[in-house]
Amino acid sequence: MNKNLFSSNSKGGCPDCAGLGFESINMHFMADVKMICETCNGKKYTSGVLSYKFKGKNIHDVLEMTSEEASNFFDDEQIKKRLNMLTEVGLGYLNLGQTLDTLSGGESQRLKLASNLHKKGGFYVLDEPTSGLHSSDIEKLLKLLNRLVDNGNSVLVIEHNLDVIGKTDWIIDLGPDGGDMGGQIVAQGTPEDVAKVIVSYTGQFLSKFL
Repeated sequence: MNKNLFSSNSKGGCPDCAGLGFESINMHFMADVKMICETCNGKKYTSGVLSYKFKGKNIHDVLEMTSEEASNFFDDEQIKKRLNMLTEVGLGYLNLGQTLDTLSGGESQRLKLASNLHKKGGFYVLDEPTSGLHSSDIEKLLKLLNRLVDNGNSVLVIEHNLDVIGKTDWIIDLGPDGGDMGGQIVAQGTPEDVAKVIVSYTGQFLSKFL
């Protein structure tokens, strides 16, 4: 069989919804309404493609799995290795078939990081990567960032989370306030150094946190 059959926007996709799983109804002056495709019942593929199964699962079933579930499902070590990278960056809950436009900014950043875990000599800028993360996942993120640095990369993180700020090598605190009232360097140094700067809001919170 041709591997293109398993791409919903190629030969294997449902012809009535173009492999989207839904059809958009133009409401003119209101937002379009999305209706589940009656032909494929939202599964995106033709019935012929869905008839192919691996360990009792068709392509739709597999794409509905989270990366953690898929890692347990597949036996191939290369597949497991790639899926485990998602878990390492705190994205083990994402479905394999989840589209990029449904990800938050933090999730998108961590997804990109997952593909760069083994690279060296890079410079990464992350904008509030802890957004939407549970505290246990923040710990995973910190391990990931340390791993990137240990591999010879540089990481610049724009963040308000004290769990992250308190573990950094160097802080540059901008202020004194936010928006138009900020933009000046109020304090810089190690977390311990910044915690001693009274005029720094970050320092005030760090002094209680460390």
